[in-house]
Amino acid sequence: MQKKYSISIVNYLNTLPFVYGLQQHKIDEIADLQFDIPAVCAEKLLTKKVDIGLVPVAILAKMDSYRLLTDFCIGTTGVVDSVKLFSTVPLNEIKTILLDYQSKTSVELVKILARDYWKISADFVDAEPGFESQINGNTAAVIIGDRTFSINNTFAYEYDLAAEWKKLTGLPFAFAVWASHEKIEDREFLKAFNNALKFGVEHIDEALASHTNKHPNFDPKDYLNNKISYKLDSEKLRAIDLFIGKII
Repeated sequence: MQKKYSISIVNYLNTLPFVYGLQQHKIDEIADLQFDIPAVCAEKLLTKKVDIGLVPVAILAKMDSYRLLTDFCIGTTGVVDSVKLFSTVPLNEIKTILLDYQSKTSVELVKILARDYWKISADFVDAEPGFESQINGNTAAVIIGDRTFSINNTFAYEYDLAAEWKKLTGLPFAFAVWASHEKIEDREFLKAFNNALKFGVEHIDEALASHTNKHPNFDPKDYLNNKISYKLDSEKLRAIDLFIGKII
């Protein structure tokens, strides 16, 4: 009997093509798909509660060993629009940065940018649910994922972390990758899994057909086709290595 792999996947809009491909190729019938926020995806793979995870790249630095399983990721080649530092004051006036509890990679990225690019000294505070309302004065916040769709362009200062990374390094960025702790020997499953992801990425508009857009000033078609870059290419791999080396 074929092993039924447990798979943790981020439950943001940017994974919709992946989910669509996995469903169309019936992978969801032979695997246990678990939908989580990025921080929980990370925790589940780190503690070996799942076999495979779409995990924040920041946790790769904490793993004794890992395997990248597919040709795909959640990445961007420039502006991503869903990972930002929001502030009411410019960078040089920020004293406190609240760190999104849903994130692992982005909270490390903002620390790197503060140190290496913006050259600012701020206190980093792990935030709790509801922290978005605390952005005021010299307190800024990193917010990621679908929650940004309704607040983009509502603050005086908004810094797209992927775009800032590209200014610093000249490289694209990968936020999350498909990884496992152990080598998965089932090559047929891995091939089917990768092909399913590929199908989803190549059929984004079809995947969006069943999506209900709850944000009137947000264009999901533009976001998935032009802001998110799904191919885990050599430049993104370079970016991952550089990023891991810079983690504070």
